[in-house]
Amino acid sequence: MESLIEIVGFLKYGDFCIIHMKVNKNIFNKIANLEHLFVAWNEFKLGKGSRPDVMEFETNLEPNLFELYREIENMSYKHRSYVGFFITDPKRRHVHKASVRDRILHHAIFSILNPIFEPTFIAYSFSCRENKGSHKGVEMVERMLLKESRNNTLPCFALKCDIKKFFDSIDHEVLLSILDRKIRDMKAMWLMREIIGSYQSEESGIKRERERESWRYAPPRNTDWKSYFPTLCQCLYE
Repeated sequence: MESLIEIVGFLKYGDFCIIHMKVNKNIFNKIANLEHLFVAWNEFKLGKGSRPDVMEFETNLEPNLFELYREIENMSYKHRSYVGFFITDPKRRHVHKASVRDRILHHAIFSILNPIFEPTFIAYSFSCRENKGSHKGVEMVERMLLKESRNNTLPCFALKCDIKKFFDSIDHEVLLSILDRKIRDMKAMWLMREIIGSYQSEESGIKRERERESWRYAPPRNTDWKSYFPTLCQCLYE
């Protein structure tokens, strides 16, 4: 169920208008849905069927998903710990990934929230979005450089920067407040707080980075990453 909140916004010169902000309710019931969790599993497992943790989960698929469903439904769900390992892409990074059951839930949440927040992103945001990705981002930068430099006849500058250890740096309460602007569902906010709060900036003094999930299976053209809840949070916070 959706409702509209009317916000009276005062504009320049003392004029005002009524701004309609769409908020969303009944989000939790859409996530805590057994059929929806099976759909999320099918999306999650693509390209991962040979991974040991995925194979182990699939061995007892129905009991595992039923257990996850019951934990979400009765609000006893607790996000499990992360598993750390090193990757080189090209620099060496120490990343941590969530358990299979938790990543299935990430997918289930993403599929409900992404249609709500996707229209709010600017057109020039390419990271971790479906039908976007780095290739389309590079093409857009090339067009911008040609335009600003007037076909390479004038100097043109671009700023390249990155947030070091993004998930170690963000304020969880700020992120939750962004979600709360459109999600008016106390149970859904509890669930998202549990997931977001599961990631601590330090564990035994070790800085951590959260793993991004590579979309290695038949990706749509120019899409580099399969989006799920943590990457949606990244887009929202940026």
